[in-house]
Amino acid sequence: MDTSESGTQSDPRTSDDTTAAAPRSGWRRWAMDTRPLRVPAYRRLWTSTIVTSVGSQLTAVAVPKQIFDITGSSAWVGAASLAGLLPLIVFALWGGAVADSMDRRRLLLITNTGIGVTSLLFWVQAATGMKSVAALMVLLAMQQAFWGLNAPARTASIARLVPEAQLPAANALGSTVMQTGQVVGPLLAGALIPVIGLPELYLIDALALCVTVWAVYRLPALPPLGGAAARRAGVREIAAGFRYISMHKVLLLSFLADIIAMVFGMPRALFPQLAAQTYGSYGEGLALGTLFAAIPVGAVLGGLFSGTFSRARRHGWMVIGAVVGWGAAIAGFGLTRNLWVAVAFLAAAGVADMVSMVFRGAILLSAATDEMRGRMQGVFTVVVAGGPRLADVLHGTAGSVFGPRAAVAGGGLLVVAVMLALACAVPALRRYRV
Repeated sequence: MDTSESGTQSDPRTSDDTTAAAPRSGWRRWAMDTRPLRVPAYRRLWTSTIVTSVGSQLTAVAVPKQIFDITGSSAWVGAASLAGLLPLIVFALWGGAVADSMDRRRLLLITNTGIGVTSLLFWVQAATGMKSVAALMVLLAMQQAFWGLNAPARTASIARLVPEAQLPAANALGSTVMQTGQVVGPLLAGALIPVIGLPELYLIDALALCVTVWAVYRLPALPPLGGAAARRAGVREIAAGFRYISMHKVLLLSFLADIIAMVFGMPRALFPQLAAQTYGSYGEGLALGTLFAAIPVGAVLGGLFSGTFSRARRHGWMVIGAVVGWGAAIAGFGLTRNLWVAVAFLAAAGVADMVSMVFRGAILLSAATDEMRGRMQGVFTVVVAGGPRLADVLHGTAGSVFGPRAAVAGGGLLVVAVMLALACAVPALRRYRV
């Protein structure tokens, strides 16, 4: 990162361990790189994520469960998911522009407080027995709007908190926590619902967000650099972000890599059909649960052993290799009829996805200037949220036409072919390194 970005402010990237890090040897070379945790400000932000990543999953389970209990219809559950998508897209794009024009710490305080109030309202409606799908959908839209405003600022702040060389390690730490929450949170929700009921899940999430607000309050100020505070966060600034992407091929390619992997190669819409038809002999419930859990578990394992790759400097090649590896693993998953082999392929895909997330995130933070990082993260949020939903439509349709296994295997092979073709045709990503 350019040293001019620090201005006259004290540098929050200062470590509380001033000694030079000794070269890691033995098993420590394979283990997660924890150097970013030596920076107090980043450590506070990361620690709060541990709590909220689990708490947010409690609400993610509770909302569809409550809607299904009220309506008895999976169609309403799907409609609620779509109700949250539009606010997420709109406010993530706008939130990126806002994050580039105001103190990011202040924006994080406002949005985390808003998410916490929304969780509290979820608890109130459940505790009072309101049983209104409309109210749930409005609250879900509010929650996703606040989250869309929050996510770009949160991720863009990391580059101001840790040295550039440690961005892959910081991304690995954050992604591992989020993926762990996606495994632990639903399991915990399933165990708690029969014991304490749905309302209390919302309340636990709201209390967990208090930890996040306190951690953000303890962060240093993160005002815009280079006079960006004078700008208004409007349509013109959002459009400027897209123009910036179009002029920087490595940023555009990092987004395209994720779209290729997720749209062509995310087969989760076919998991229920595969569990019932291909792996039904293992028990449909067991098959369905393990298929959904396999990719997050693989991603967590990839994060725990991220010391094997987080110090790599050829970030572009790491993204290309990870996306190709994802596609190959998904193709292997589609070709097998053995559940445990299938789970192994999905776990391998999860490892590849973790590598891709780490280095795509590092590219977005290092290749973009600070005044554009918020908008880059806003687009990233939309891509990450929208890609799997488009994949659900594509794979659902292809599965009904060609059969689920053919659709999965074909999608994986398509990921490999398209990613390699893109890497050959446009060398900017291959050449990118730090």
